Amino acid sequence: MAVKEILTLQRYSALLAAIVLTVICLIGSLWAGWLFVPFLIFAALAALGLRDISQDRHAITRNYPIIGHFRFLFETIRPEIRQYLIEGDKDEMPFSREARSLVYQRSKGDEDKRPFGTQENVYQAGYTWLTHSVMPVHFDDFDFRVKIGGPDCKRPYNASLYNISAMSFGALSANAISALNKGAKLGGFAHDTGEGGISRYHREGGGDLIYEIGSGYFGCRNDDGSFSPEKFTEQAADDQVKMIELKLSQGAKPGHGGMLPASKITAEIAEARGVPMGEDCVSPAAHSEFSNPIEMMEFLGQLRALSGGKPIGFKLCIGHRREFLCMVKAMLKTGIVPDFIVVDGTEGGTGAAPLEFANHVGMPMVEGLSFVHNSLRGAGLRDRIRIGAAGKLVSAFDIAHAMSLGADWCNSARGYMFSIGCIQAQACHTNHCPVGVATQDLQRQKALHVGDKSKRVARFHANTLKALGEMAGAAGLHDPRDFLPYHFMTRKSDGTMTEGQEANPYLPMGFLLDDQGGDYGYRSRWNRANAESFDAVPLD
Repeated sequence: MAVKEILTLQRYSALLAAIVLTVICLIGSLWAGWLFVPFLIFAALAALGLRDISQDRHAITRNYPIIGHFRFLFETIRPEIRQYLIEGDKDEMPFSREARSLVYQRSKGDEDKRPFGTQENVYQAGYTWLTHSVMPVHFDDFDFRVKIGGPDCKRPYNASLYNISAMSFGALSANAISALNKGAKLGGFAHDTGEGGISRYHREGGGDLIYEIGSGYFGCRNDDGSFSPEKFTEQAADDQVKMIELKLSQGAKPGHGGMLPASKITAEIAEARGVPMGEDCVSPAAHSEFSNPIEMMEFLGQLRALSGGKPIGFKLCIGHRREFLCMVKAMLKTGIVPDFIVVDGTEGGTGAAPLEFANHVGMPMVEGLSFVHNSLRGAGLRDRIRIGAAGKLVSAFDIAHAMSLGADWCNSARGYMFSIGCIQAQACHTNHCPVGVATQDLQRQKALHVGDKSKRVARFHANTLKALGEMAGAAGLHDPRDFLPYHFMTRKSDGTMTEGQEANPYLPMGFLLDDQGGDYGYRSRWNRANAESFDAVPLD
């Protein structure tokens, strides 16, 4: 018997056992009447299991009939007991249960209010809060949007303030991609394809797409792995594609490439990525189309021309700050300015990454976002470039805080994964995802019902933006994009408060272009930044 068949039998073992025991007890009751009682019990369990595999609301019970209900049983236990039974030490969890619970409630349309006030320790160092106004503003429309596209963009995009971050088909299942994209269509927001190319499941959903191009140039590559202008033009011409995003690095593993083994490449993955079957699919750590900042800007200009003038930008996790300043100098020298930059934090997620990279490489989103925002202000380019932010942005508070630091919009992968049923089983790399989100196992992913989950995606988006509007209104603002650092306060370790403007100030416009401008910790890096090379300019 194949390993796959054995694993399937294990998942359905409780149901099979209930059916067998029901038959045995029924037959046995003809001779021993007392067996009729266990017959009723096992019959009820068998009926429950059959109902589990036929329903489409809960992927867990559909993949694990009968025994999947134990998860929901544990969820009913009081939080202080549950922490030790199923969470262990909360500090070791990849994400807080409170955040997951919030997403589940909003995606289902359930009540998300809580009794007994704050769940946080307000006297703990690092506690951050939003300052509110005695003159709150009421919103009737929560469809907040931002126009992305500078003066060189012919086809700007009016994007939602909260979109689906990059997750590739191959990392996620076909059903997961379909649910996300159909949810984006229902809610009127964008879905980043991830670097795995545009799959048939992206296209079937009809939702707006941000086409991400990584170092493997999947979907627009020649046989040797180099970039194909002709294939890119064909992909970008699709009206469903609204923006083009060049991926330099992702927060969870910046500076690290990747490989999808040949054994995991299906015909559909090969189709989306434009790679052959039977060969490992490699994502190099660096791009082959450019090797210096000038060439990078020229490549962005090429993508803009080939796309017919759609918004062009890039995504990165900040590493060497000087290297980003090299890119800024190249923008000024070439006159080729991207329409947007997405700042990913090192706290971003991934299906698989070396532990050292996930924990210790790359700049967190708060610092990275503030640095990019102020660098563009210093170079006089901030008004031409929109900034997106990504990195554990799940709640309306997360979005509001990111916007106060300079973000024009936010992306989330984790939040939307929760909305389609992810329970953080941390089995993404095993192909055994219990809820059918991160697996290519056809049987497991069938448990993820696309119709039901796509509605949850749309509801999560709508309810989160509604909460964002309510927070903006509480602060006396007429638009969430008006959040500024001073709207937030943080408790320091000595018990005193600090204003957001002290920790993350907005630096003066054009200060890097003025020789007499202030330093602000940027001047030495700016002087060493080189538009022609990512290497540092030697100091005299």
